[in-house]
Amino acid sequence: MDIKVFLRISIGFLSLLFFNLPQMVWAQSEAQNLIKDLRQIHTPNGIEVLEKVMLNGREQWINIRGKDKSNPVLLVLHGGPASPLMPTSWAYQTPWEDFFTVVHWDQRGAGKNWTESDTVLLAEELSFRQVIQDAYVLVDTLRDRFHQEKVFLMGYSYGASIGIRMASRIPQKIYAYIGVGQTSPQNPEKLIFDRLLELTSQHQDTLAIQELNAIAPYPNLDGSTPLRKMMTVRKWARKYNGGWYGKPDMNLYFDLPKLSPEYSSQDFESLATSTSWITRKLFAKGPEAPFPYEFQIPVIFLMGKHDLHTPYSGAKSYWDSISSPNKRFVSFEYSGHMPFLEEQGKFLMTLVQEVLPFAQHPEN
Repeated sequence: MDIKVFLRISIGFLSLLFFNLPQMVWAQSEAQNLIKDLRQIHTPNGIEVLEKVMLNGREQWINIRGKDKSNPVLLVLHGGPASPLMPTSWAYQTPWEDFFTVVHWDQRGAGKNWTESDTVLLAEELSFRQVIQDAYVLVDTLRDRFHQEKVFLMGYSYGASIGIRMASRIPQKIYAYIGVGQTSPQNPEKLIFDRLLELTSQHQDTLAIQELNAIAPYPNLDGSTPLRKMMTVRKWARKYNGGWYGKPDMNLYFDLPKLSPEYSSQDFESLATSTSWITRKLFAKGPEAPFPYEFQIPVIFLMGKHDLHTPYSGAKSYWDSISSPNKRFVSFEYSGHMPFLEEQGKFLMTLVQEVLPFAQHPEN
């Protein structure tokens, strides 16, 4: 190509990008404003709050939304580690707010907390135990704020590792525990890998088979799961409906925070960095506490049948082995790892019909 022609094309492209960039930024900001306006809570006793609270010496961001502050509090523990649900909640949560006061919390260092964190101090503080200790304080903060003896606790994915242990330790403060994408002690990474080998063989997926065989054995013989290998497994798990049913990846899920009214562009841009950094630090701290099996409160697992991030089969085996005064296992036929997004209507009805009554009639 002639150099002059090349330069004209390049200049034209850069000019197009330069002049359209403000319009693109405006469009994103306008979309955020529309979503914010659409979801604005107008009820006399409603609440719509985005603020920092002090948890064990560190300010951490929370978002509280609900149509009536007298409704039961539902505290949601996000997964990851460090992959907040706050900036994606606009896409599915609004109907929940008719029945619950919903609280999202960006855990220590995660999400909106990242840009204000001292990473040297954060590296020293971060541990599975510390996150649970922060969550205990948040539960008490919410009980005091809303003058409620108990709250509902929902753990999602990695957050379900936190929530399930809290449910066994502070039953006097929790109506019921809801595990979504529930983690389990059933060697989940091996379950995922073995299931993927079955699926890729059935579909004669040569590339997937080659990549999976290249990281075998998985997990490693010492039980470790290097992040590089884990991401290879997750890539193929998502292709086979294990992430978002019907989608070959989770790109849409990762893009949803772009339109979050609760997140600035800086918050969004730091998500990938903060999630990766915190994940490595937490995994390096070693194993979590043992899984509990005895519960004094109702335990409800909400699981996508195709889940290959926290495998369905492992969660079901764990649920079969626990004791609880009222335990329930709800399957979502057309969901992977995110039934709250994939089957939103059924998920809402489950919360209202299967969970909410435990606040109205705790003895049931």
